[in-house]
Amino acid sequence: MKKIFLFFIFLSQSAWALVPFEDAVSPELITSARALALGNAYMSKVDDAWSAFYNPAGLGTVRGLQIHLTNLHLETNNGFLNVTSNGAFTDSLSKYTDAFKPDGLRSLHAAKPGNLSHARFQTFPNITFRGITLGYMYSQQNRARLQSLNDSFEISERVDSGPVMALSASLFGGIVKFGATVIYLTRKELQKDFLSTDPITVDSSVDYKKGTMTHITSGFRLTMPFAGLPTFSAVLRNSSATEFDSEELGGLPDEIPQTVDYALSITPNLGRTIRLHWEIAQKDVGDRYDTVPAQRKLMTGIEFDYMRKMFVRFGYGDGWGSSGIGVRNKDFSFDLTSYAIEASADGVREDEDRRYILSISAGI
Repeated sequence: MKKIFLFFIFLSQSAWALVPFEDAVSPELITSARALALGNAYMSKVDDAWSAFYNPAGLGTVRGLQIHLTNLHLETNNGFLNVTSNGAFTDSLSKYTDAFKPDGLRSLHAAKPGNLSHARFQTFPNITFRGITLGYMYSQQNRARLQSLNDSFEISERVDSGPVMALSASLFGGIVKFGATVIYLTRKELQKDFLSTDPITVDSSVDYKKGTMTHITSGFRLTMPFAGLPTFSAVLRNSSATEFDSEELGGLPDEIPQTVDYALSITPNLGRTIRLHWEIAQKDVGDRYDTVPAQRKLMTGIEFDYMRKMFVRFGYGDGWGSSGIGVRNKDFSFDLTSYAIEASADGVREDEDRRYILSISAGI
């Protein structure tokens, strides 16, 4: 009986130790480099196809027809740079595909233990017009950790994909906007650890969890017609409280909680060509992710906008600072962003996981 008890204690500790995803503070299914540079406080500012994920009411401010053929997002962190190149980003490019392979990650971490690696690849081709977005999302993120050669190697992988449709409408001359996004979401997930002496073997029919659901995001925006355009926004995620079904492989992924986020912002003109946007947001107001301290869910960001073509951004989210630059026109956008998340399970500013993003969107 004692052995059985100890066995289950070991299992629970092992499961708790596996590298988690940061859903409490970054619940969007795919993320925007622009938003993350602003600390992920982006519900009132979003005015493009990313409205589908941050606040569908933002589609009411889209200017003209936008056809994005790529929307590529490449992301990595200091941990991956450390295990591949002693911190030099250019040297890591040749090994970037290894970030998405369990055996490749194990080899990299074994050579330089003591790191937590992270990588994300995503794309969102879409057609967006004022009030509507149609597209397809694909996002894969892999995280891995090996504290020492005597510890277990931990790996987490998540792939989200599916067609996206978002609609918005306006009232009172655009003062009030509301919208909704529907995604037929397929999620495939892996969380597993391996002893230092074990080979890296992943049985997709057992180790992965897979399911589908209809995920709905509802958004609201109120913009007062005064100087500075003070704006209040609210977003309800997983509005229908749907769970994953159509179980495949080793089971269903965990439920996506229904959460409420809100934001306040102002956007004053600083001259004829420069605007400032300042936004403060609170994620998960109802505290559905109650293991994460509330102060980590407070986010804020400032963006300086030169003629809607060049952007400089600063933010604060999950307890850490962020920054970024961007350029864009009707057919092309380019963003560089640095942000961080709190790597500890329930601490605040205890363990920084610094990340870097290159985002390119091209279309017609």
